[in-house]
This record gives sequence, structure tokens and C-alpha cells, in this order.
Amino acid sequence: MTKKMAKRIVEILSKRFTDKPALKFSTPFELLIAVILSAQCTDERVNKVTAVLFENYNTPEKLVTLTERELESYIFSCGLYKSKAKHILSACKDIIDKFNGEVPCTLEDLRSLAGVGRKTANVVYSVAFGGDAIAVDTHVFRVANRIGLTSAENELNTEKGLMEILDRSDWSRAHHYLIYLGRSFCSARKPDCENCPVKEYCSKLIKR
Repeated sequence: MTKKMAKRIVEILSKRFTDKPALKFSTPFELLIAVILSAQCTDERVNKVTAVLFENYNTPEKLVTLTERELESYIFSCGLYKSKAKHILSACKDIIDKFNGEVPCTLEDLRSLAGVGRKTANVVYSVAFGGDAIAVDTHVFRVANRIGLTSAENELNTEKGLMEILDRSDWSRAHHYLIYLGRSFCSARKPDCENCPVKEYCSKLIKR
């Protein structure tokens, strides 16, 4: 895979998919909570949960009034609800105590929040604040390595590989394109290779 081929893949996908996330949010804080909830959960399910949660608890100050058990009752259907509730409340306390109630806008500060990992920080940084970052989830990891944009054994090295082969200006939107490609065509079990819009550049198909 060359940089020119990678650029062409991004161009093709830009005509097929949006560069906006499927998660629904209206503030950086709502996005942060939605991304935390999205771990091992569908965006559709998260949107249903946050539609109810954010009616009364859409700021860190409001959310910390809930106990862990109360928050768990709201987010139960998202899975991993116990750890997610703990992480969300811890992040809220950090935002209030360290950042005057505002979600920080730098990667370093975002990653300092309790329960906020590299992927979550990258999503919030790029989507909410317009920063250049690539968040690697299961879809991005699978698709990037399957089609040959990277060749890595873990998500961190996949992120590094994508940062090297893609133009910096394409990092954030490529993240969304690869997610949608993974959902629409490049699924884990039965990829629809025949109709894939970037099949001519896919290393898996070229090797056949």
C-alpha cells in the first residue's frame, strides 16, 4: 500500500460515507459520555440510552448527583454497565475539579480523565474540537489491516500505521469512513467483497 493508494481510498470512501459519527450529541460532554458507553455496544443502542439519560443529566454537575447504582439503571442495556458507570462518574468529578466543569480540549488533558482511554480521547478531540486524530476501534482495526492500509497486531500500532500512511488532514474523517466501511461491507464474518467500493485496492483480494 502506497500513500497515493491510501489517498485514493479516502477519496472513494468520502463519496460513499459521511465523516460524522452515528452517535447523537449536542455538546462535547454528551459526546464524551456517549463514546464511553459505546464500548462493545452499538451506536443505535447508545443513542436510545442517552436520549433518556441526557434529558435530566447532560452536564457533569448533574450526572454526579447520581449514585453508581442509579446511573447503572440508566445505562444497563449498554453492557459493562458497572465499570462504565464508575468511569463516567469519575470522569465527571475530574472535569468539575480539574477543568472547571468543561471537557478539556487537548489530547493530554482528555487522556488524564478517569476512565478515558486513548480511543475515547481521540474521538472527542477530533469530533468535538476539530483536532487531527485517528481513533482505532474494532471496525477500524479490522478494516485497516484487512485491506492493507496497515499491518499491525494491535490497535495502538494500527493507529501509528494509519498516521504514517494517511495525510494528517485525512486522519479524522478516515476514522469515520473505515467504521462505516466495516459496518456496510467489510464485516468480520461475511465481508461483501464483491460490492466493496475499494475492492481494487484491497490487499486481501489482490492476494487471491
